[in-house]
Amino acid sequence: MRSLLFAASCAVLLSTAVAVPERAPVLVELFTSEGCSSCPPADRLLGLLDSYAIVLSEHVDYWDGLGWKDRFSSPAFTERQSAYARSFGLDSPYTPQMVVDGAAQFNGSDSRSADAEIRKAAARPRTSINLERSDAGLKVETQGAPRDADLWLALADSSASTQVKNGENKGRELRHVAVVRSLRKLASLKRGAAFARQVDLPPGSSSQRVVVFLQESGQARVLGVAMLPAPEM
Repeated sequence: MRSLLFAASCAVLLSTAVAVPERAPVLVELFTSEGCSSCPPADRLLGLLDSYAIVLSEHVDYWDGLGWKDRFSSPAFTERQSAYARSFGLDSPYTPQMVVDGAAQFNGSDSRSADAEIRKAAARPRTSINLERSDAGLKVETQGAPRDADLWLALADSSASTQVKNGENKGRELRHVAVVRSLRKLASLKRGAAFARQVDLPPGSSSQRVVVFLQESGQARVLGVAMLPAPEM
């Protein structure tokens, strides 16, 4: 019942608070691991959110030595989560952790907090980001940043599944959405600076979704985000 209510409330949010046809321009990051038995409910919640916000699933690597190596894990995502832990004043990173627009964090299975924080984020002013994919790469354009900020590019598999053979989730088939396979900084922008550039995309990225977001320097609040879905095959 809670999931249905949450989905309904997200639909209301989308129709009343944000003038976009599908997803609200809000970035929801989930730090997760296939080795963590508390993570599958958060993975499922992210799947619901994928219809209402722009989501990224970032698999950390500190579970990899505890019975199951997550094939999607990366030390880069662990480093990013650790930076969030410092900025939020946490004792240490944890899974599952959800971060909305770099401004709020909570247990990744907490649908009520996700609902509330997406609403808050959607009501804030947003910096426009325009994306256009072509054979030449990705054209990225942004308005002038209201504060010093970093522009990031994430490439993500729209969906994935794994039959886990060991560890805390042994015997379970885990399903994921928006699994980040690449995350890189495109530029550091001073306050008021715009960005317009053709960006090269790596081989094999034509089947992935593209997410570009502008985040205050120091990995603080996300000022704007845009997504291009994976091309239909």
